[in-house]
Amino acid sequence: MPNWLLPENIADVLPSEARKIEVLRRAMLDNFRRFGYELVMPPMLEYVESLMPFPDHDMDLRMFKLVDQLSGRTMGLRADMTTQVARIDAHLLNRKSVTRLCYAGSVLQARPSGFHATREPLQIGAEIYGHAGVEADEEIQSLALASLSMAGLSNVTLDLSHNAILNAILEGDANAQRHQAELIAMLRAKDLPQLTAFVAGFAAPVRDALSALMSLHGDISVLDRARKVLPANPKIHHALDELALLAKAAGAVNINIDLADLSGYQYESGAMFALYVAGLPNAVARGGRYDHVGEVFGRARPATGFSLDLRELARLLPAATAVSAIRAPWGREPALTELIASLREQGEIVIQLLPGEESSQQEFECDREIIADKNKFIIRKL
Repeated sequence: MPNWLLPENIADVLPSEARKIEVLRRAMLDNFRRFGYELVMPPMLEYVESLMPFPDHDMDLRMFKLVDQLSGRTMGLRADMTTQVARIDAHLLNRKSVTRLCYAGSVLQARPSGFHATREPLQIGAEIYGHAGVEADEEIQSLALASLSMAGLSNVTLDLSHNAILNAILEGDANAQRHQAELIAMLRAKDLPQLTAFVAGFAAPVRDALSALMSLHGDISVLDRARKVLPANPKIHHALDELALLAKAAGAVNINIDLADLSGYQYESGAMFALYVAGLPNAVARGGRYDHVGEVFGRARPATGFSLDLRELARLLPAATAVSAIRAPWGREPALTELIASLREQGEIVIQLLPGEESSQQEFECDREIIADKNKFIIRKL
């Protein structure tokens, strides 16, 4: 096997694509800061118990694991950064006030999340801790939409769901609660025949409500239908009210309500959303509330946030155009050195060609050059 061959679903990022990704990363982190979010940088490697603080079959399959030679304990390479940031809020910062944190970094996954998906996503996201109201969910949703807008993406579809609805349906039936994982899998797959057969022995109100969930997807009118066909439970109505507020706050985007879409259910505890754009079958960003994650780190805090993969997002954008640059000759003359330094301080890209070098960079288009004119150096257009 050639020593330059990379593993499946692992790839180098070449200059033009890397520049697109980095421009997006800087712009989004700067925008997060304008909203008051503080940047944190969790480690790539942690003990598995910290990275996966609750049973999660999907995460267990996605995580690379190894043995720590210092402690003998099993460690994992992070496949997601959300729990890491929750640990920082709960255990290290330990603030009483609302805390806004953001992050950006690579995660590694043992299995790709989809066809042609990379196993090394560049994850960026933002989280709010300490506020249980829907206002925090609205801010996170707005920040996610603003991030896609900054990337130049339009025709965005916002998919909304709320897992408190399923919890409220199941709370009166202990048998149904024991089979929660199987029910979630069927709801995700929209497998109505299998669900109908599976819930045949459940209490009638639970059985009917679960079957109704499967059909509750579409535009905003779904919320009115849900109030009619789901149990008259205050928790369900409160969740529907929150979804109505979030749909209204989204502005001029396409709204899709899907009360059976429970992706990421393992730690989400309230309103959830996913953002879709043309050209990508999978969600380009996901977010939601996860109030209970901090408990395993010694401090339960209301929490909501979102994340997206910058590498996936960058693939949707047009190819990067060459950047204007200035070509300079090789030389040690003080006047030349001072001119090049001055231009770079002003933000210009100056490429000083080495002896015998030909200008061939694809990232830069030299539309000007520095030449010697009598006893001075001047800039000439090409």
